[in-house]
Amino acid sequence: MQITRQQAWDLLTEYTQSEHLLRHARCVEACMRHYARLWNEDEELWGSVGLLHDLDYEQYPSLEDHPFQGLEILKARGYPESFIRAVASHADHTGVLRESRIEHALFACDELSGFVVAVAYVRPSRKIAVVEPASVLKKMKDKAFARAVNRDDLRKGAEEIGLTLEEHIQQVINALTSIADDIGL
Repeated sequence: MQITRQQAWDLLTEYTQSEHLLRHARCVEACMRHYARLWNEDEELWGSVGLLHDLDYEQYPSLEDHPFQGLEILKARGYPESFIRAVASHADHTGVLRESRIEHALFACDELSGFVVAVAYVRPSRKIAVVEPASVLKKMKDKAFARAVNRDDLRKGAEEIGLTLEEHIQQVINALTSIADDIGL
């Protein structure tokens, strides 16, 4: 099954209306596409995985349901097992261990993209292009800032893709800068 961005977007918007969640999906998509280009992977596939990783979250936000409901939706729509597995692996509580590069990248990009966006929002300019890795690292030390984000997962994500945290942050900034106008940053 060849998955187009439009198909992925249509499926996402069938289950997600929240502007915040749609923006998060776009951010993860941009990061996944960025890494796919860097590593000569299938950009459409990687981007679609990024778009759809939280497709069920608005309707099923509990740990008992997310991403399990989304996995069932993907299965019912005929998405390939490797795609479904990548989505499943982004959440540790599914018990699906990350093995492939796409799985590691999704985990690495998910929370960090949101954290970097949060750092941009508190900048006077509200521009992603002025965010620097050092600013993100400093905000990581502030436990009150974006307190729901597990800092250990941010470090673990970078480690899983073989980059220092600072290098990974810079790649995420680069990816998000490419869609800055679309996401209001």
